[in-house]
Amino acid sequence: VQLQASGGGLVQPGGSLRLSCIASGSIFNINAMGWYRQAPGKQRDLVALILSGGTTNYADSVKGRFTISRDNAKNTVYPQMDSLKPEDTAVYYCGADLQMRYNGPYYPYWGQGTLVTVSS
Repeated sequence: VQLQASGGGLVQPGGSLRLSCIASGSIFNINAMGWYRQAPGKQRDLVALILSGGTTNYADSVKGRFTISRDNAKNTVYPQMDSLKPEDTAVYYCGADLQMRYNGPYYPYWGQGTLVTVSS
């Protein structure tokens, strides 16, 4: 079981970027899927979260600029990041709560980080 993140890169302030994260392997169900970020010298913080039913939660710093969505059939979560600012520069990590069997427990999994740099 793994989470594979992609889509990071260099973008100018005011620009947009779309990340994606695919969960693969022997997965029975996925509850929450989300994105977190860690800037140099800082802790990893939640950016956006989406539950299996579609309920979303955003960090105050990205509300109105980022939109998280998921495709349950593809086990994929996407954050659309618009109006990017230099302070959005960080390594972005995807995370998900995965269930491997019917009525089994959910376990947290992390994908590898992908670097987003917002700079002119």
